[in-house]
Amino acid sequence: MKSFKPSFGLHLIVALSLSLVINFSYLLMPIITENGVGERKLSAVPAGEHTSGVLHLDSDMHGYIVCDCEERDSVYVSAWQVFNYKLKEADHVTFTTRAPRDYDGGVVASPHKRLEELYTVNGESFDFDAVLDRPSRTVEFVWQILYYAAVAFLMILILARTGNSEKSRKWRILRRAVMLLLLTGLAIYCAPVMSFDKGAMKLDVFFRSDIRDTTYIIVLTKSLFVLVVTALYARIYTLMRQQQTMVVENERLKTENLSTRYNMLMGQINPHFFFNSLNSLAMLVREGDTKHSLEYIDQLSYTFRYIIQSRNSSITTLKEELEFAEAYAYLFKIRYADKLFFDFEVDDQYKSWMLPVLSLQPLIGNAVKHNTITTKNPLHVVVRVVNGVLEIENHKNPKLDTEPSTGLGLENLRNRWQIIAGKDIEIIDEAQRFMVRLPLENPNKR
Repeated sequence: MKSFKPSFGLHLIVALSLSLVINFSYLLMPIITENGVGERKLSAVPAGEHTSGVLHLDSDMHGYIVCDCEERDSVYVSAWQVFNYKLKEADHVTFTTRAPRDYDGGVVASPHKRLEELYTVNGESFDFDAVLDRPSRTVEFVWQILYYAAVAFLMILILARTGNSEKSRKWRILRRAVMLLLLTGLAIYCAPVMSFDKGAMKLDVFFRSDIRDTTYIIVLTKSLFVLVVTALYARIYTLMRQQQTMVVENERLKTENLSTRYNMLMGQINPHFFFNSLNSLAMLVREGDTKHSLEYIDQLSYTFRYIIQSRNSSITTLKEELEFAEAYAYLFKIRYADKLFFDFEVDDQYKSWMLPVLSLQPLIGNAVKHNTITTKNPLHVVVRVVNGVLEIENHKNPKLDTEPSTGLGLENLRNRWQIIAGKDIEIIDEAQRFMVRLPLENPNKR
């Protein structure tokens, strides 16, 4: 099983998605602007006490608009407005006003109302964005998306990191908290906002006089929202990573345990089987059966060579496993003469199919070990393949004095099939028969 590795790509996608969510309004602005929905009607004359007049400039470039009304009241225009709005002497303008500026202690600096917003200049619509070189909504959108995506990505990198030392956990938490506070403060302080008086889009210092109060709230809300969501995501990501790590570690330990048990099993089988085989060989030699003695030695040699080589491979073909099973069965048949029979009923089309190595050995060994084998009650073991499933079946004739069974062989076989083949074996233990079904793997479908 693959481990759950850190994914910078995933973090980046989450950060970008989060930025898109919190800047949804900016996403709509280019569409709205393009379709002409919600645009300011610059040509519309606003309702108010003073809406139009003629501009007169002083030598210091301050100006006063004399209103087209009976009172002919005047409206103050700052030098900054004259310069940036590109106003000239005698321009006829349509506008709105605001109250006189109130300075320290409530002292009114000027009794005149102040120019707030222009609508027309000499009968033409005043384009505020064009005059101030204000960036398009698309530029604002791109700035906002990239900025908050970068902030979210950095927060995720800080929070999603895991440490290996439990001793440094408290220091790690403290360090992350400090880094997050600094990053959040920096994100708020350097947030890209529009300067409404100057129309500039830049990484503004947060506490500026030309930034509206509502902008402060928006920036704070966005930054805190990014912090909360990234913290939740990082926590979920960390838990998933820890869980996956535990699964991988458990599988590793399970595999190591299985390997240890398998080696123990082989260590138990080999000496026991080897001594019985030597006794059978000695019997053939004493009887002077040279032909069967030589054949027995060949089959015994092949059997042990296969067992030794199986430690270097976990999977084999059914053909190789059957060849081993036939050699292994021959050694038993020599020992039990005409009392033990093996029937191998396997079609050639299945011989290239795959299975874990040494799957047949424990099943044949258990059949011989747990059943009475006599001339009157011979033992028949059938090996066949039915619809891609290998079946090993024998009738049951239990020994009166049964040998103690640990069940290690069948359990080991079940675990090996689950780990190596990813499949479960089926054990059918009835009163009159015992059968194990092993699903084979078609190499053409791997």
